[in-house]
Amino acid sequence: MAVALEFINFIVPVASIRQKYPGGWQRCLEDHGEVLGGTVWHDGHLFRDGAMNGRDIEVIAKHWQSLGFKLRTRKRGAALQWADVCVVSAFDAAPTLPCPWIEIDATRQCAFLKGAEPGPIVGRSIIE
Repeated sequence: MAVALEFINFIVPVASIRQKYPGGWQRCLEDHGEVLGGTVWHDGHLFRDGAMNGRDIEVIAKHWQSLGFKLRTRKRGAALQWADVCVVSAFDAAPTLPCPWIEIDATRQCAFLKGAEPGPIVGRSIIE
């Protein structure tokens, strides 16, 4: 499956949430229950939250960082890249920094976990 992209997208692999989110995947879903299907959706591989401006994405990112998620990393001699999370601009249909674990389908305006089949798109009200 794949997650629909809208405006500015904050994406986290579900596998990372299972490992790092306090209380795991179930607690994450509970914590975001009021916005599931609104600004938050997931496809089983990727969890997506989003906003319409950079300031709100920064607030989301800082919250996830406070939970123990690493935002960015720089490997020796390489450019800065996303680590446990990824911010993707729907306007450019691309991550705002390199992100080694995500694939973007600009034609379908969606993102999916690298190596996974994109399949149907999950979003606010988008289900193929």
